[in-house]
Amino acid sequence: MTQAPADAEARRAVEPVICYPNETLPVPDMALYRDALAQAELVETVVAAPREACAFRVPAGGFFRIRSVEAPQVGDLNLWNANDLSERFYSGKTRALHGAHLTTGERMWSSFPHLRPMATIVEDSLDWYGIDAFGGSVHDVIGTRCDPHTHHLLSGGQYHHCCHSNLTRALADATGLSAEAAAREVHDVLNVFMCTGFTRDTGQYFMKASPVRPGDHLTFFAEIDLLGALSACPGGDCSSEHSSDAARCAPLEVDILSVPQEMLKGWQPPARNGYDGSHGM
Repeated sequence: MTQAPADAEARRAVEPVICYPNETLPVPDMALYRDALAQAELVETVVAAPREACAFRVPAGGFFRIRSVEAPQVGDLNLWNANDLSERFYSGKTRALHGAHLTTGERMWSSFPHLRPMATIVEDSLDWYGIDAFGGSVHDVIGTRCDPHTHHLLSGGQYHHCCHSNLTRALADATGLSAEAAAREVHDVLNVFMCTGFTRDTGQYFMKASPVRPGDHLTFFAEIDLLGALSACPGGDCSSEHSSDAARCAPLEVDILSVPQEMLKGWQPPARNGYDGSHGM
């Protein structure tokens, strides 16, 4: 290791600066959303079976709720614009705007050039967890999703129930895309109910047993027409490993809820980002 310079401690002591101060972000009308949710009616429940994924659609102005049932289980969530798959959830920018983990009042933002809210979290039954002594928290936008390519890189094995493959099959079934085409549309996820962080000594991404229990839920307001896919991760509660058949796994359920239009007076789907797209040319 390189010998530390004489002013090493002074350099380390420089105070951090938030990269993206978010005080000017559009503020969601949480009171409106809560009132609308109180009048929402269940339309459909879709099930992500253990080590499988489901697809679902939610119109703009509706809600969807991901629920834990039977046993602790984490899920990997992808979102697309239901009318244009090129607009998809952008986990990296969401992380930059809100932080490594999401909770009530925070949003899932879409990819360039759109960069607008796709969904807003209106209920989080795990918001009490906060950040634990290890630096862990829930609902992360750190991890990319377990996938068969990394699995093969690390183990040499062929495994088809990684979240990437589960989401691929669900999207292909929902859209008629080929497996190859669907796999290209699958993207980095919101790790629902997953408890994660970075180790203090090595900076490595870690997971630990999720605090989720049957009955816990995460509820979203759909800001635009959405196509979603949710994988019930093969890691179960991610207390030991993922990408294998060893962990105990449970299903996850997705409730689709409809709201009377009069409950959303004054609300409009967010416009696409206003940047002119010229890039200085």
